[in-house]
Amino acid sequence: MTMAWRWIVRRTRESKPFFLAFATICGVVPGVIGFGVMQFTNTRSEKLESHLRTSARPESLKMGQVNKERLAEYLGELQRKEDTNDRYVAALRGETLTRKPYVRIQPISEITDARADKEQKK
Repeated sequence: MTMAWRWIVRRTRESKPFFLAFATICGVVPGVIGFGVMQFTNTRSEKLESHLRTSARPESLKMGQVNKERLAEYLGELQRKEDTNDRYVAALRGETLTRKPYVRIQPISEITDARADKEQKK
């Protein structure tokens, strides 16, 4: 195996066409195989989709609804070009901002500030 690899390395140094062919094979072949696998395993069956929707657990349905609401809120903020830096601050602290509808800026509690300071000192 090492001899084959050394041969490939030597050929790619000596020949630009060989290098391009080798790079193309290494990039295109896995892409084609992956695309084929995705197309083969992707089932857009209405019957299967309706079965999965009817047999979903209540927690999954609630989580889907919550995610949809959060995404709608975030996309609305982006459309209105509002400042979203407090989201990043909360994310760095490992928190998720929960908001009242249509209230954008809410103060970050001092308790979480103190807790973050304690964790940084550790």
